[in-house]
Amino acid sequence: MRLLFPCDPFNKSAVDENYIDEWHAAAAIGVACSLFSFEDFEDGVFRPRPALAAGETIVYRGWMLRPGRYAALVDACAAQGAKSLTSAAQYRHCHYLPEWYAVCAGATPETVFTARDADFVAAVAGKDWPAYFVKDYVKSLSSTRGSVADTPQDIASVVDLIEQYRGEIEGGVCIRRYEQLLHDTEERYFVWHGRAHGRDGSVPALVAAVAARIDSPFFSIDVVSSATGQLRLIELGDGQVSDRKHWPAARFLAMLAQD
Repeated sequence: MRLLFPCDPFNKSAVDENYIDEWHAAAAIGVACSLFSFEDFEDGVFRPRPALAAGETIVYRGWMLRPGRYAALVDACAAQGAKSLTSAAQYRHCHYLPEWYAVCAGATPETVFTARDADFVAAVAGKDWPAYFVKDYVKSLSSTRGSVADTPQDIASVVDLIEQYRGEIEGGVCIRRYEQLLHDTEERYFVWHGRAHGRDGSVPALVAAVAARIDSPFFSIDVVSSATGQLRLIELGDGQVSDRKHWPAARFLAMLAQD
């Protein structure tokens, strides 16, 4: 296995500062790493340093990519004889909420999916929900306004703000049933080759159950407790582009070093 990190935009021989802890943790346990220029890759040039070796398995560890760009990275690695651990289809499956929702529907808030230009009021007609949590296929609104619409008529304004702050609506619109969640209880778990891992070594039953339903070798699971004490799944993500949150770099790399 070889980890592939983005380099510093101004110094191609140094890892991007956001991944420096992981770079050093990998070196400490002998995990091979390469750097590539994300900016060059966006311009059609892919030149990892050290070069990828034929037959190596590559794990990307860097910035979030749209599924099409991740597919291009998989192809770029394949052109050098290396194989990406996570396929383009597996990346999309964990990156876009509608892709994984069907197999996790009972564990996560009920959700309606629409196009950007849909009639949002009509889309949630008949839903007796206390409020509506609005996001695109990947992200919600992180400004102080937040992503909650109190009424169906308010949904459009939240969508407009997401588009304004993010520059686009990626994929489409997700309208989720609002649930009372205790956000200070949120925890991120990682699944590596089918096994769920927690930063403290423990894994709730819900996380283990979700891990068994998802076809991907490396992904993250975010859960949070509801006001009634029930554990709820709020997000999945491809592990290669998921932030460690509270995970120490050494613990994270020790997980990746396991077969």
